[in-house]
Amino acid sequence: MILKRLVYLIIVLLTVNSAEAQVAVGDKSVEIDYANPKSYEIGEITVSGTEQLDKQALVLLSGLSSGDKILVPSDAIALAIRNLWSQKLFDDVQITATKVIGEFIFLNIHVQELPRLRKYRFTGINKSDADNIREEIRFHTGKIMNEHLLSSAVNSIKDYYVDKGFLDVEVDMERIKDSLTVNQIVVIFNITKHKKVKIDKILIHNNTALEDWQIRMAMKETKRKTNFKPFVEFDTLLFSSIKNIFKRDFITLRNNFITYAGENLRISVMKSSKYLDGNFDADKKAIIAKYNEKGYRDASIENDTLYRNGRDLSLEMTIHEGAQYYFGDIIWSGNSKFTSKQLNDVLGIQKGEIYDKTLLETRLFMNPSGRDISSIYMDDGYLFFQIDPIEVSVNGNYINLEMRIYEGNQARINKVTITGNSKTNDHVVMREIRTQPGQLFRRSDIIRTQRELAQLGYFNAETLNVIPKPNPVDGTVDIEYIVEEKSSDQIELSGGWGGGRVVGTLGVSFSNFSARNIFKKGTWSPLPSGDGQKLSIRAQSNGLYYQSYNFSFTEPWLGGRRPNALTFTAYHSIQSNGESKWLKEDGIFVRDVRDDSKIINPIRTSVIITGLSMGLGRRLSWPDDYFTLYQEVTYQHYIMDKWNQFIFRDGVANNLFYRINIQRNSIDQPIYPRTGAKVSLSVQATPPYSLLDGESKNYSDLQDQDKYRWIEYHKWKFTTSWFTQIVGDLVLNTRVGFGYLGSYNKSLGTAPLERFYLGGSGLTGFSLDGREIIALRGYDDNTLSPVGGASIINKYTLELRYPLSLNPSATIYGLAFVEAGNTWSSFGQYNPFNVYKSAGVGVRVFLPMFGLLGLDYAWRLDDVPEFLNMQKGQLHFTIGAALGEL
Repeated sequence: MILKRLVYLIIVLLTVNSAEAQVAVGDKSVEIDYANPKSYEIGEITVSGTEQLDKQALVLLSGLSSGDKILVPSDAIALAIRNLWSQKLFDDVQITATKVIGEFIFLNIHVQELPRLRKYRFTGINKSDADNIREEIRFHTGKIMNEHLLSSAVNSIKDYYVDKGFLDVEVDMERIKDSLTVNQIVVIFNITKHKKVKIDKILIHNNTALEDWQIRMAMKETKRKTNFKPFVEFDTLLFSSIKNIFKRDFITLRNNFITYAGENLRISVMKSSKYLDGNFDADKKAIIAKYNEKGYRDASIENDTLYRNGRDLSLEMTIHEGAQYYFGDIIWSGNSKFTSKQLNDVLGIQKGEIYDKTLLETRLFMNPSGRDISSIYMDDGYLFFQIDPIEVSVNGNYINLEMRIYEGNQARINKVTITGNSKTNDHVVMREIRTQPGQLFRRSDIIRTQRELAQLGYFNAETLNVIPKPNPVDGTVDIEYIVEEKSSDQIELSGGWGGGRVVGTLGVSFSNFSARNIFKKGTWSPLPSGDGQKLSIRAQSNGLYYQSYNFSFTEPWLGGRRPNALTFTAYHSIQSNGESKWLKEDGIFVRDVRDDSKIINPIRTSVIITGLSMGLGRRLSWPDDYFTLYQEVTYQHYIMDKWNQFIFRDGVANNLFYRINIQRNSIDQPIYPRTGAKVSLSVQATPPYSLLDGESKNYSDLQDQDKYRWIEYHKWKFTTSWFTQIVGDLVLNTRVGFGYLGSYNKSLGTAPLERFYLGGSGLTGFSLDGREIIALRGYDDNTLSPVGGASIINKYTLELRYPLSLNPSATIYGLAFVEAGNTWSSFGQYNPFNVYKSAGVGVRVFLPMFGLLGLDYAWRLDDVPEFLNMQKGQLHFTIGAALGEL
């Protein structure tokens, strides 16, 4: 019996933290026989040691109360201590018996509270890092501090800097008792980051199918640090290259150049060379995927190790490549709509080709560059189509496949809904949707609809989504288009420097305007919107020298049934020598003594242009529905008053022309296109007045005022811009442009208007006297053309773009460019390869309220020494869509 009670006592004592919580006798006069448990009634419970907590609340939390019957010793006291410990408020908990009177026992709960946080700070780091760490650890004044929280904070700080590449970071934590408050502490984190630890070497063993550089290229996140030493081992490369050329061993020649570049011309720009476990795990999967593309489906990484190499890291991997596999026989089952031969033609995989599962899945389900098996079925209504490629056997290194197809029934569209268009009216969205109720389901129609909705510019192209909801029971499908409205209205603020003066532009453009709601109450917020109409008001000036006012309105769906866009434009422009129209003396108008009228300033020179235009654009169905046709009639009236920059100083000129433009636009979205192209051919022509006059006029004898009273010409322009997605969001934009201004009559020669001027930022695009200004960055404005302008122009541009932010509220991308161009006065001088060249870098920021903002720094490439002199570059700044492009 004694042994049994002793074991019971040991179990009770083990339930209490022997170091920080105990059941004890508070008064030596109190005698408790631990060998013989006895029942007591709790008389009174007191609390000691607490400084900020309510004593009665602690008694309630313990689970004990006066009048309770307890057995002493027993687990009742241990349970009360555990209840208090579970609150995570204390550093020590004790329950003692202060006295025993007969059957009554009096208890005291003694606690030592954990300190609370008064404040905390960091040393050794900048404010930005400190703010980020505060978000991680989430400390606040009054928070109870225990060892677990403090050690977790230290670990979070270390993890934060390890993720940044500071593997040797040290964090020393100080706790200082606050002298002004009770039981509060100040915590100081002393952080020493040390230098970043970067990857210096990535060593690969046992690889034969892939070169080291190919494996390193497959690793998108784990990169080696920059090592730019172009002359190290350059002589060895030169001699070996000559040797390989004589041997016609061009594969070795290529590999030697790539290896040399990887070792000595290594520049880490887009990715840092820090090591992260998660990134390396992803890169190992990418390496295996690269091997799988080459047919090595058994490839694996046998082992990898990471170790310090001085201040840097070295990473080693051992590859097991395995055997290379090939496609064997491919048979089809379950297909009735298309024959096996038709399916094999679409699949485009022949027996003996390298077994690439990624290629197989692309040809089956989603081929970005052509048709795939899934698309030919789903474009014919087979929404419930399924295909399952099964590896039925392996003969040697050949894998035989069976394509098991379930065609199902054709599905028709039941309902089409739109969600998320809080501003744009439903009919504006629905008229762009190619999937209509009752039609057969076609995947290509959905893809095209997404493109059309993105082209509107009203919705965030990155979040456009389509959710088909199949109904297998009745063979129908509901389609829901989910859009997210973005601000498409713009305020244009442009600033440029030209002719020794600042040119400023202020304009507003509302691209989702609603004219029919102008007189409806409650629709002005700030303007009526939602019908997809475009309204633009623009003013440009640099004071007395230059003023231009422009109004434009476009109805994109004239009549509401077809996408026929009607555009009306009116503009009025004034350019002068800066002198006031009226004569002034000391800032006061000089008046005629006879009738007190203002006197015209005799030294003022000016040109005034007033114009009206009406255009109609429509979408074509042939050759395909990416084509549009735009036709426009424009009338411009010129008034010259002692204007020396025109072919005659005084008089009027009229420019009445018809313009037709055929364009094919297949780019995927307007702000940051990744794929597609825009090709445009336009012809602008006036009536051939001189030919209509016959021989009634001898133009060689006429004064210029009479000769050019009605301007005649024909103007041809061809431009193309296509986008190639290189990898991820890295995009190459290639642009080519050609322009020609011709005449009907040799006696008249080239028209004095509409000529081409090349050079500079091209900020104004079109000048007041009708000249067309084309940008060529790196050169001064209008310096690459004759003084009177040119009749022929060529321009070429290569632009590499990478997005820094695709947020619709601020789309930002960087770019590097090379461009070239020139102008000529006649085809006798024309040479498309004799061009001025430049290169540079820049950034574009698209803000919904301001449009596209650009900043470029360019260098001329006319001669290498000037290009290498970085100080001879030119800075170009543009705001809005003002960059003159051919």
